Amino acid sequence: MTRDGEFGAARRIGNKVFLVSVLGVALIYFLIPFYWLIVASTKTNAELSSTFGLWFGSGNALWDNVVSVLTAVDGVYVTWLRNTAFYSVTAAVGAALIATLAGYAFAKFEFRGRKPLLAVILISVAVPVTILIVPLFLMLAKMQLINTPWAMILPSMVSPFGVYLMWIFAEETLPVELLEAARIDGAGEFRVFTQIALPLLAPGFVTVLLFSFVGTWNNYFLPLLVYSDSQYYPLTVGLAQWNLQATAGIGSGQLYATHAMILTGALIAIVPLTLAFLFLQRFWQSGLTFGSVKG
Repeated sequence: MTRDGEFGAARRIGNKVFLVSVLGVALIYFLIPFYWLIVASTKTNAELSSTFGLWFGSGNALWDNVVSVLTAVDGVYVTWLRNTAFYSVTAAVGAALIATLAGYAFAKFEFRGRKPLLAVILISVAVPVTILIVPLFLMLAKMQLINTPWAMILPSMVSPFGVYLMWIFAEETLPVELLEAARIDGAGEFRVFTQIALPLLAPGFVTVLLFSFVGTWNNYFLPLLVYSDSQYYPLTVGLAQWNLQATAGIGSGQLYATHAMILTGALIAIVPLTLAFLFLQRFWQSGLTFGSVKG
């Protein structure tokens, strides 16, 4: 091997080592909070302040903490978890379906007002959600939806970014010739969409689904505004109320919230999100390989 070849090989190895090192540091940076949460959930409330934060205590109080979380105040945490799952799944499916239908229509149909509507959607993507909270609250109050599940679900089903994403995805994924061939064979528009377009749009559908699911699951500001009855709380608001009690040192009914309970509740809350990503990642993989076989 010549000197230039040896130098090029050494440079490639050096670049590879550098990139792997950067990715390793980033991985550790993102995993440390998750690791700390797991460790903290195994400690008693006293051990949280008396032991090293990134290592376990003298025993393992995880099971006791889980039992305390699930049984406190007649199992209110389970109610919050059920609320969160219902809000998130319903809103995510609705948002993904609406975004897919709208994106398909914008990509494959010409109709009056198409460009102005696309402009409105692009502008909506850039509008901060906090600006819309007060008008949204007034509208929901006028519709008498405050303290109902729909106060959380209906706003969460509106996803301008999801519509934009599906518009771009449909433009790149669906050949016009394929749709025209189906129409020539006698397929109606509903059949063309459900049997031809929707299977090809599945990776984008799942992407919007997951974005909406995570966004609704982690939403705090909206439910804080529209729910005053604790039976409708999602986990974000419920755990925040527990944290307020623990910080202030006050109790409510049967519960004197502890930080160990709050951390364990937070750990339980992220398990469904992790499972959703692990279960649905194969749809992303199929979407990434679609272009490699496209003729």
